[in-house]
Formats: sequence, structure tokens, C-alpha cells
Amino acid sequence: MKLLKHLLTKKASLWLLIPVLGIAFAFSTDNKLFDLAKNLEIYASVIKELNKFYVDEIDPASTIKSSIDGMLEQMDPYTEYYPEEEIDDFLSMTTGKYQGIGVIVDKIEGNYYFVQVEENEPAFKAGVRTGDQILEINGLDLKNNDVEPSKLIKGQAGTILHLKILKPDEISPKAIEITRQTVVVKNVLYAGMIQKEIGYIQLDDFNENAAKEVKAALIQLKNQGMKKLVLDIRNNPGGLLTQAVDVCNLFLSKDKLIVDTKGKVEDWNKTYKTLNQGFDTNLPLVVLINGYSASAAEIVAGVMQDYDRAVLLGQKSYGKGLVQITRDLPYRTKLKITTAKYYIPSGRCIQAIDYQHKKEKSKPKADSSTKTFLTQNKRKVKDGGGIAPDILIKDDLERDFLSALYKKDLFFLFSLEYYKKHKNIASAKEFQLSENDFYEFIEFIKLKKFTYQSPFSEKIKELEILGKAEKLNPELLTSLEKLKNNSALGLEQLLKDNQKDIKYFIEHEITAHYYFRKGVKEWSINKDDAILEGIKVLNQEEKYNSILKKHVQ
Repeated sequence: MKLLKHLLTKKASLWLLIPVLGIAFAFSTDNKLFDLAKNLEIYASVIKELNKFYVDEIDPASTIKSSIDGMLEQMDPYTEYYPEEEIDDFLSMTTGKYQGIGVIVDKIEGNYYFVQVEENEPAFKAGVRTGDQILEINGLDLKNNDVEPSKLIKGQAGTILHLKILKPDEISPKAIEITRQTVVVKNVLYAGMIQKEIGYIQLDDFNENAAKEVKAALIQLKNQGMKKLVLDIRNNPGGLLTQAVDVCNLFLSKDKLIVDTKGKVEDWNKTYKTLNQGFDTNLPLVVLINGYSASAAEIVAGVMQDYDRAVLLGQKSYGKGLVQITRDLPYRTKLKITTAKYYIPSGRCIQAIDYQHKKEKSKPKADSSTKTFLTQNKRKVKDGGGIAPDILIKDDLERDFLSALYKKDLFFLFSLEYYKKHKNIASAKEFQLSENDFYEFIEFIKLKKFTYQSPFSEKIKELEILGKAEKLNPELLTSLEKLKNNSALGLEQLLKDNQKDIKYFIEHEITAHYYFRKGVKEWSINKDDAILEGIKVLNQEEKYNSILKKHVQ
């Protein structure tokens, strides 16, 4: 990029690039290569003319970055270009390491908040807590500047970050200094016993050392008497394919096929098998998945299903069955390219969307277009659209009303108000929202002037507008109005009807303020429908074996 910037800032120098491109392909008889050379020459000419004649100065780096992004939009969303300034973010995605202070920031109602603070990391040690509002970063007032706080917060390890924050229970801002460090994000967030013989592991990523962390957790739980396991890979976006293979190997014997990758370049077609004997190949296992379990997480879930090694619980997974490689480009830039699809042991590919026909608007495969495959025990499974669980557990956020509250961050904002009034709460495992607290939430929602229309009411409203435009019979329009009024529940009634689930989400946010992510997991174990169902299945050996079609002698 530095060379391009230099070329573009020197008048009349860009024309030198054109003959070079011509020479590179002059002797090629391949039509595709000729087209490539021709269009590169045209592209270079466009940039040359813009740089020379455009009315305003152009920024070469951002102009070319935009053109690269536009080109890659024609591909699948996983083929990405990383300029030099984004390389550290890219590396943190694969290694689980980054230089910063150990926080996640979000913009809510125009203000920036720390919505996640990692225990024992620099921000935590400096007194930052979930719910603290960020007013200034290194003297920059966030109210009057359109900036990305996360980029300002990250920086070289050992450097000082100056923040001005406002805590929910205080009225005066506080200035703090934090020394940035290398933060290592663990793949295994939590491991513990959830019943006398049942262990639980939450695996959040498949970055470096994921399999080692899972194995260490298994050893720890075995020492505590574990004889059955719930492996939670919900909301796991995936990561390194090799780590997915190694995690599978913990539960499978040696030389088991895990995945085949097949692409355009034959050298990249590979077969991945287990290399070791496995940690425990008979441990009764439940795997939790949802719509945010993707890529490497889907490999683990799909392989466990194909070998009838585990019962899958939750919702259908994301459906990313594509493999990427990373190519180094000049000036510390990188290109991540989708090179292949992966196929799990039954022979199925779980890719949900066909990006090959992007001009026809990529859509997930319809059920009628999927193919049926067989697991090791001859159970029927399908390709396309992700991995379907053996037992479906409904996601509460699929309900429109709860989703509307969540998207407005009302659970988080109420937790700030709650925090102001309560210095201490019960332990994470025992905390519960009182009835009085719930009614305070109702009043809080009213003060926020939150409004909600159900999808049904919205459709009726659309019909009314269409009916008036078409000048339909007035009696029909009156009937539509009555139907809309009869179907519309008052806000307070909607809140009361959803009290149990609303309390769950509020308790989740409040627990995060006091006990952080580990505490939230301890709180949720006895309230999470998927975990509770997993425990139930593991405690019913006959049902467990029946689902997997295992024949016990």
C-alpha cells in the first residue's frame, strides 16, 4: 500500500504501471488471463485519470481499499482483505490474543458503555466494571466525536490509556490510567460439575490451544467424579479447523475421518482424521448448539452426530461449511480466501447458502432441495442449512416481544438502575429478581416510552393502508380495525405474560454487573432450558441410547 500511495502522489508516474501489467500477460493465450490483464490495465488507467483530473484530492489508500471491498462483495462474505491497520485484529481472531485492557464496548442510547469486563485483566484491576460509561479516551470527548472507542482502547502493550468514566452509582466522573497488556482470551470459559456425575464445559472459540483447554477441563472434571458431560458450543463462531479435529479426537478413537475439504485447486483437497487414541471414547455426551454455532463448532457437532457419539440439543446451527486460507500480501496485508467446502463423515456439507449464484440473491437451501445421509447407526440426517439438533429447544429470543426489548438494550439499562440501589446481591447461584423488582421494571419500561406492535398487528395495519388505497368496502375496513384492536394486548399485560422470561434476561444482566461472565454461567446453569434438558437426557440412559440408536448388550 505504501508503494501505491507513493505512485499515486507523483504526477504522471502511474502510467509506468500499465506496460508492466501488459508485459506480465502479453504472451498468454489463455482468455481468462487476457481478460485479467486487460481489466487490470483499465483499472490502473481509471486510478491514473482520477488522480490527475478529479476536482478534489483523492486518498489513494482509501480509494483502492474501497475498490477491493467492492470486488470482494461479489464473493462470499468470508473472503476478506485485511489492510495493515487491521492485521492485529485479524491475528487476535486466530490466536485469541490481543493488546488492550480486556473489555467489550457498545453504544447504547448514544452513550458508550463497557458491556463486558474480563476478570483479572488490566481494566478490571484498574476498577472498571460492567456498566461503566466511557466519557473520554485519551482526552477525546466521545460525545462530540464520531470515533470507534474499541480502536482507541487497543494499543501496544506497555502503553498508558487515559480514560474518564462515569459509574452507574456515582454522579462525578472519574479519571483513570490503565497500562495495556497482552490479553489472552480463553477458549474454555467455564468448566464445572452441574450434578454429582455430570460435568459441563463451555467452549467459546476454536482458537489456538482450544483442544488443550478442553482436555485440561476434562481431566479436572474426571478428578471430581465426572461420568457424563454436557459440551456447550452455543454462540461459538468457530476458528481453526485443526482445533476442531483435535477436539473431536478427545471423544473418538484413532484414524476416524473427521472432515474432507474439496475445492478448485486439487492440492488443497485434504482429508483430516484423528491422530490419537482419544481421551474418553465412551463418555456419555450431550452437545449444545444454536444458530450462532458456526464453522469449526459445526464440524464438532456434525461429527459427533455422524458417529452417533453425542445427542445434539438446541437449535439448528448457522450453516457455514466453507474453508478459508490466508495469503500474505505486500506491506503486511493479508487476503483470506474461501478455497473449499468441507464434508463431514456422513458425506454431507452443511453450507446453508449457495454463494456461487450470488446474482440470483443467495438464499438458504429449502428443505425440499436437501439430500438425506446416514449416520453410523443409520439415522437419517440432511445436508445444507446447518446441523439440526436431535432435540429442539426453542430460543426465547425468537419471540418478537422479547427480542424487541432485547434489541433496545432495555434489560441492560434496567440493570444499571438496579445497580444504583443495590450495593450487594445474593451469590451468583442464588440470585433471583423479586416480584417488586419486576414491577419496577414495568414502570421503567413505561418511562422509556417503549412501544410494541406484534407482527400480526403490523400486517393488519398494512392491509388497512392497502384497503384505503384500493377504496375497499368501509365495512371491511371497520372489521380490520376491530380485529387489530382485539388482537393488541396492552404493554403491561404483555410484560406480565412474559414475566418468567423477562426476569431471566434481567437477572442475566444484573449478575454480569456483580459476578462477570463466570458468575453469569454459575447463575444460569439451573435456569437454562438447554442445560436442564441435557442433564435430563444424560440421566435417562434408555432415552439417550434410543436417540442414538445404540444397542446395549
